[in-house]
Amino acid sequence: MTLPRKVRLVEVGPRDGLQNEKQLVPADIKVELIRRLAAAGLSTIEVTSFVSPKWVPQMGDNTEVLTRVLGGAAPAGLDYPVLTPNLKGFEAALAAGAREVAVFGAASESFSQKNINCSIAESLERFRPVTEVAQAAGVRVRGYVSCVAGCPYEGAVAPEKVAEVAETLLAMGCYEISLGDTIGTGNPVSIRRMLDAVLRRVPAERLAGHYHDTYGMAAANVCASLEMGVAVFDASVGGLGGCPYAAGASGNVATEDLVWLLHGMGIDTGIDLDALVDTAAWISAEIGREPASRVARAVLAKRAKSCA
Repeated sequence: MTLPRKVRLVEVGPRDGLQNEKQLVPADIKVELIRRLAAAGLSTIEVTSFVSPKWVPQMGDNTEVLTRVLGGAAPAGLDYPVLTPNLKGFEAALAAGAREVAVFGAASESFSQKNINCSIAESLERFRPVTEVAQAAGVRVRGYVSCVAGCPYEGAVAPEKVAEVAETLLAMGCYEISLGDTIGTGNPVSIRRMLDAVLRRVPAERLAGHYHDTYGMAAANVCASLEMGVAVFDASVGGLGGCPYAAGASGNVATEDLVWLLHGMGIDTGIDLDALVDTAAWISAEIGREPASRVARAVLAKRAKSCA
């Protein structure tokens, strides 16, 4: 078994992590969070979502946040993707300067209906004009597949259904497909089974893992994915986030927990762990909680003890 020497982490905290916060986080805080994440070495940071503020009030400042972090032009070496559920959202993102967008579907019919109010097939048809217009505009498109291991309404999800949706997104022109264990019920066995089906249709270099840590399995699922050739993973600083359609689901695996794991395995991420922990502590304090990340808590406790 040969593990990758380098892994790319996609930071989703500013979007996936903050979108379900009940208190509105000011644009100034969001912009500062993105700045700190970039300074810590994150090169891909999902900054916001161009959805209706009626459905996701937290993202109502999407244009302001994106234009401010871009500063008139995309910073060298940094990618700031945004989520766009439909053509209207894409057009708004493009007008704000977006150079990479993401579309999100599901491998569960029930989840698709609850999340975006349409069937899987209908959702994919909504994405088709987005990918076509994006390609014409030179904008990259990333695809998300939710519920790749389990659904809060249907239970276990068939690996072949995941593979089918992933292959369709790839054929539409998505440069990368992020496979989301949205409610965190996956384990190394089920994730390997799912990846085995997907890899028959989509090459490993076009895949990413997006594992929530509801049952503490996210790190184990990352290891299982590494063994199968996946070298891109989504993560959320401080473990921010959750799923509004699945009671009790926790956030995406904490970025600092993954960095600790990967560096311990001798895998390069290009990320400064201490700076990342500082960022986790800062944003957690701003929203009034402790970091969900065990690594952040351990590092912060060790620092406090050494200073005592």
